[in-house]
Amino acid sequence: MTKYESNIKHIPSSQTAVYNKLADLRNLEAFRERLGDPAFTDALRASGQVPEDKIGQIQQLATQLELSEDTITINGSPLGAIALHIVERDDPKCIKFEVQNAPIQANLWVQLLPTSPYDCKMRCTIGADLNFFMKQMAKKPLQEGVEKLADMLAMIPY
Repeated sequence: MTKYESNIKHIPSSQTAVYNKLADLRNLEAFRERLGDPAFTDALRASGQVPEDKIGQIQQLATQLELSEDTITINGSPLGAIALHIVERDDPKCIKFEVQNAPIQANLWVQLLPTSPYDCKMRCTIGADLNFFMKQMAKKPLQEGVEKLADMLAMIPY
């Protein structure tokens, strides 16, 4: 299995608060709604936290999501609806997902480490079972995808 890791993202909230928000995927609905608020996106631009070109991409992705407690379904993919399903929770350190309805076997880990009582750091890792030819074709999209996901998760108000 080939792994693609995001850069470490610093989040100004406790490890427990971030874990509790992400362990129930329905909690992401409030963030999706905020992405439609022009004041929020203007504040993101002003903060420099997210590059300008990624804000539109994140907004577009958010409109294509369906959320349940354990599953995020991404609609609008050329392959149809692809889902991330939580398969393991390690409170408050890690949440493991498995990709469903995709042509490849893949998983995702969201790892959290405390840096202080009020801050933590996060890293996302995608593991994909790819043959030699697919590795070359998918390397860039998977690396960009894990970075976009980490950026989106780091923007959520916890």
